[in-house]
Amino acid sequence: MTDVTASAPRLVVGIRFRPTGQIHEFDPGPLSLAVDDRVLVDTERGPALGTVASAPRRRPAGHPLQRIVKKADVRDLAREDRARQLERELQHAALGLIKSHGVPLKLVRAEAALDGSRVTVFVTGDEKVDARELVHELGAVVKMRVEVRQLGARDEARAAGGLGICGRELCCSSWLREFAPVSVKMAKAQDLALNPAKLAGQCGRLKCCMRYEYETYLELRRGLPPIGTEVQSVKGDGKIVGHRLLAQTVIVRRHEDGVHVEATLEDMVAKRGTGA
Repeated sequence: MTDVTASAPRLVVGIRFRPTGQIHEFDPGPLSLAVDDRVLVDTERGPALGTVASAPRRRPAGHPLQRIVKKADVRDLAREDRARQLERELQHAALGLIKSHGVPLKLVRAEAALDGSRVTVFVTGDEKVDARELVHELGAVVKMRVEVRQLGARDEARAAGGLGICGRELCCSSWLREFAPVSVKMAKAQDLALNPAKLAGQCGRLKCCMRYEYETYLELRRGLPPIGTEVQSVKGDGKIVGHRLLAQTVIVRRHEDGVHVEATLEDMVAKRGTGA
């Protein structure tokens, strides 16, 4: 009986903390929520206000979820306004200090806790920098605990947000939860032009989306004879010099005249079946 209850579908709701931020799942508890409702939740960084980005839905039970505390009220929204004002002041102060100290860092954004317990400044740079002096001076400006976090290129793009070349919001700042390795091998498997400008995303690294169809292309390639294979076909005998993976055809250079012809697997099977 306990096992059935534990595995039963449960109600979850998607919450977003920034307009271009990721959607995180929370337990709505007894609350009746709709998209665009503002809610108060507890996070590892303290209380925070979020916006309902996806309506409550049921999904299979998994790891425990944080429960939404309540719907945001006027006092919560006022606290959020003060936090946003503090963030603007901190960003202005951080920019000035970074310039005056000649620190090789670029400011991404500042984030203030809703309860006023601390503020976090997100920066990026080509190399690891000792930011203790920057932390001390920023703390003196805002009179509270300050944390400086140096981000990598991908995390910078996630924090900054934006639109990709596809015209959609960046995957990393909208729904992608973890960064998985991406390699040039994936581009080659999909017959993409090895042009760094076209393969790189906003972060300057290889686009995460090259992973999405990689396994599909590998499976499509397994169904075709390798390049360099000598074949017989109704369109002429020759050597395979290319693939058209989505069409599941091969390009054959005929021995008789050097012309490239496109052949299906059926074209080659038909030739072999004649015994010619």
